[in-house]
Amino acid sequence: GLFGVPELSCPEGFQEAQDKALQDSEQLVQKACSTPPGPETVMIFDQLSDSLCRVADLADFVKVAHPDFAFREAAEEACRNIGTVVEKLNTDVELCQSLRRLLADETVMSSLDPETRRVAELFMFDFEISGIHLDEEKRNKAVDLNVRILDLCNEFLIGTHIPNKIDKHVLPEHIRYNFTAEGNYLQVAGLHADCPDDLVREAAYKIFLHSNTQQLARLEELLASRNSLAQLVGYDTFAHRALQGTMAKNPETVRQFLEKLSEQLSKRTQKDFEMMTKMKMKLNPHNSMLMPWDHPYYSGVLRAERYNIDPGLYCPFFSLGACMEGLNSLFSQLLGISLYAEQTKRGEIWSEDVRKLAVVHETEGLLGYIYCDFFQRPDKPHQDCHFTVRGGRLKENGEYQLPVVVLMLSLPRSARGAPTLLSPGMMENLFHEMGHAMHSMLGRTRYQHVTGTRCATDFAEVPSILMEYFANDYRVVNQFARHYKTGQPLPKNMVSRLCESKKVCAAADMQLQVFYAVLDQIYHGKHPLKKSTTEILKETQEKVYGLPYVHNTAWQLRFSHLVGYGAKYYSYLMSRAVASMVWKQCFAQNPFDRAMGERYRREMLAHGGAKEPMLMVQGMLQKSPSVEDFVDALVSDLDHDFETFIMDS
Repeated sequence: GLFGVPELSCPEGFQEAQDKALQDSEQLVQKACSTPPGPETVMIFDQLSDSLCRVADLADFVKVAHPDFAFREAAEEACRNIGTVVEKLNTDVELCQSLRRLLADETVMSSLDPETRRVAELFMFDFEISGIHLDEEKRNKAVDLNVRILDLCNEFLIGTHIPNKIDKHVLPEHIRYNFTAEGNYLQVAGLHADCPDDLVREAAYKIFLHSNTQQLARLEELLASRNSLAQLVGYDTFAHRALQGTMAKNPETVRQFLEKLSEQLSKRTQKDFEMMTKMKMKLNPHNSMLMPWDHPYYSGVLRAERYNIDPGLYCPFFSLGACMEGLNSLFSQLLGISLYAEQTKRGEIWSEDVRKLAVVHETEGLLGYIYCDFFQRPDKPHQDCHFTVRGGRLKENGEYQLPVVVLMLSLPRSARGAPTLLSPGMMENLFHEMGHAMHSMLGRTRYQHVTGTRCATDFAEVPSILMEYFANDYRVVNQFARHYKTGQPLPKNMVSRLCESKKVCAAADMQLQVFYAVLDQIYHGKHPLKKSTTEILKETQEKVYGLPYVHNTAWQLRFSHLVGYGAKYYSYLMSRAVASMVWKQCFAQNPFDRAMGERYRREMLAHGGAKEPMLMVQGMLQKSPSVEDFVDALVSDLDHDFETFIMDS
């Protein structure tokens, strides 16, 4: 069966696994309600969470990645059913009472260790944000709203990817071949951001981002429902509810962070836009006004022209095997960890090119498993991501339940006999996702509820972004980047050029991220919204981003992160700030420093979500960073490295 789960040898097995989980959960609910307050209460709650998550998390992955539609459909159904049960449990008064009794018993509470106390408080928090304190009618309303929000999220997500069609005669004949033809229509499935023809990018932008009444209605209902739910359970806005327990803690801090960052970036962003405009004038003298569809393209042109970083020059040095060796060597030096390929049993994997890695520590032994689903295939989403399939926890019998994760990339298949070659961007993504996987393996908490990456969203990206800093350091790259034919190492100046090229137009790129984050905060802020979501987009784009809004477009209808990162899109920027500080202070001097690696594991990775995020950052940096520190860390990363500049000149 999939992942070694015997029931999952066929799609119907999801029903069986789900029924078993629901049966177990009923018994655990009864047990929780009849157990006197003590550490065992928390243990039972965690078992309850584990029995449901083991099916829901696995199904979450299968529903997007399994090649067989029947499996995807069965997993989707299991997700929905378990999601509904979780919402009901979060408003189960009797179950909540058993936890309340524990939290109210000062003698017992003071005897618990900090991790058990925090996990008890986190379970209570789940009850509270679901409206446990309300009367029955309002509690039922909260459950209904939650279920409706789940459905709207799924519908909105599907809508963000659906291509738009247009009558082919609307477009000039010489650009039609760029789009897929369907009878008299052309299908536009993306922004064609890398296309050198300005007209193709303009057409793609205007057609792909054209407003859609149904999708607009979904988004408006989603935002309104989230707001109703937040207010029903006692928060001013959805953002206030979503940000509790994060590093930022509240929307006011996020606003301050984004405003200060925007202020610091503004002059640099203007310079970037001026450089792009000049480049556009040079290549297209008839139409030199910089538009939103120009930014990704012309920043790429500037990068390539200034630093000659054709991916084709780099790929031969980054074979997949070499990159995996590089990760293995880095983890071994920093953390005493090695990755070993493991044989899979029949039916355990969903595609024959999936590889299973055992993660082994030099003294602690086997820590868990990583399934690597690295290659493109039809119907597989084109996104790189990390999925927790099973969380780690200390079982009742004293054994540790090993974590299981999947890393999903979409690498191109190699020609027969040749190794898979990665572009620098793919190599960086591999390191990024492996950062999440290590967090999952080393966040060995007693409770599954807070294991690995189950922590605050604005902290969860720190370990993965930190890995990007390692991937961009010559000392690290030099350990593994070898030409697959000649064995020659990648020259140092090529790595320096690559790193410096990333700083070209980086301020404008970051400003774009600030714009998305601000938009997300406004959408999840005070309701009813003062204007339509499109008018808010227009106003925010012109004020925060600086490139003109394009009439009749509605980019927000393609903003898929509104689903998983509602009110938390700023997390990428805040996590990057922390990762930058950790890199500069702890690893920039020596990226292989074992003592620092151990400190990083002890202070940041080991706790999963069992410790407040800011306390973990404090433990690592040995100071508590302010909003200004975060902004300075991000902005100082944009400065060019003088040594490289001189070498290149």
